[in-house]
Amino acid sequence: MRAALRSRMQALTRPRAPESLPVRLDRRRVYVLPTATGLFFALLLGTMGLGALNYNNNPALLLALLLAGAAQASLLFAHLQLSGVRIEAVAAEPVAAGEPLSLRIALGAGDARQRRDLQLRHGDEVVHASFDASGTTAELRLPTSRRGLMPLPRLELRTVQPLGLARAWAYVWPAQATLVYPAAEPHAPPLPAASTGEGRARDARAGDDLHHLRGYRAGDAPRTIAWKASARRDSLLVREYEQHRRDHLQLDWSATEGLAYEQRIRRLARWVDDAEREGRRYALRLPGTAPIALGLGPLHRHQCLRALAMMPAETPA
Repeated sequence: MRAALRSRMQALTRPRAPESLPVRLDRRRVYVLPTATGLFFALLLGTMGLGALNYNNNPALLLALLLAGAAQASLLFAHLQLSGVRIEAVAAEPVAAGEPLSLRIALGAGDARQRRDLQLRHGDEVVHASFDASGTTAELRLPTSRRGLMPLPRLELRTVQPLGLARAWAYVWPAQATLVYPAAEPHAPPLPAASTGEGRARDARAGDDLHHLRGYRAGDAPRTIAWKASARRDSLLVREYEQHRRDHLQLDWSATEGLAYEQRIRRLARWVDDAEREGRRYALRLPGTAPIALGLGPLHRHQCLRALAMMPAETPA
């Protein structure tokens, strides 16, 4: 019931649609209500005021009025804690589906006021941030459930400073999406054997198969310099040779035939991770997309896992 009530309240508050960053929280986007402690404090002040009036106790009445003024000031201060805050940018590194995604949120302010103990919330996840005009970066963990592009949810920024009598909050809804890799199959079979093309069984010494010519780099062996081609170009060119080795792999969609659609994607994701861990160069072939050439390293891994993550959803038969 509480979740349904919160969803209805969010539907009535700004923003009502995703928005481009940066975003500044102006006074029309900040909402303030008393907390449970604030309501109890208001009841206590009302009782104190009625008692002071009933017994004509001027000192008690003055104290009640002073405390009421302090409570009103705390509501205004809570509003000012959020008013003027800027959400500059958000960013996140891709993770596998099912793993929490760490969303980095850059916060700033257009004035010199100190913001203390602001809370960034999404669901049950809460992160605290304090900053001044120089700003700060907060990191909020978001759950992931499926591969592909995950639109960012509406995030809540709130505070109960300075006395805990009032809660001020505002929402920001970045019009961005983060990439979620497919979850790797937990118990996949070993990597497939090298293919007969680029990964054929024989090893060739460098210098057997000419691949292309490239510009000279410091440290290149003199015997690799193509002197005739360099003379024609008036610059040093070096012969680049292609080595065929057993550790070149061809990860092909057809190698997972017979598995369910999503399991095929998860198996290829596991093979990509295994090839990276073993230091074996690999290529990837998927239906409907251009083949990804042989490579190795973080950028190549990202390219392959992104291609797997962006595979279309399975269409029902």
